[in-house]
Amino acid sequence: MGFCTNDEYEAFLNNCPEFEALLIRSGIHLVKFWFSVSDEEQEKRLQERANNPLKQSKLSPMDIKARDLWDEYSRAKDRMFAATDTELSPWYVVDADNKQKARLNCIRHFLNLIP
Repeated sequence: MGFCTNDEYEAFLNNCPEFEALLIRSGIHLVKFWFSVSDEEQEKRLQERANNPLKQSKLSPMDIKARDLWDEYSRAKDRMFAATDTELSPWYVVDADNKQKARLNCIRHFLNLIP
């Protein structure tokens, strides 16, 4: 989407794990959740936003463009996970096809992680 250069992207992937480690060593509780939505559910949500006047404000031109880049985004996510999913700072993947269950599961998991 042009948010950064390839060099900036590579620098992020290289620097992110150390930055997260610095935060954690300073006493910050860092918890990373990835809300995973299936391709079918994402299409359903976008169509609902496009067709429902009450939800049209939630649909941006970026959403439409991103939908066309689903496969590229998936590969980028996989690469980000490979670079930033560490023992010290793991990613927690939440099945988010059902929004209510996803939110409740996330809250329950978060509360169990914090002493």
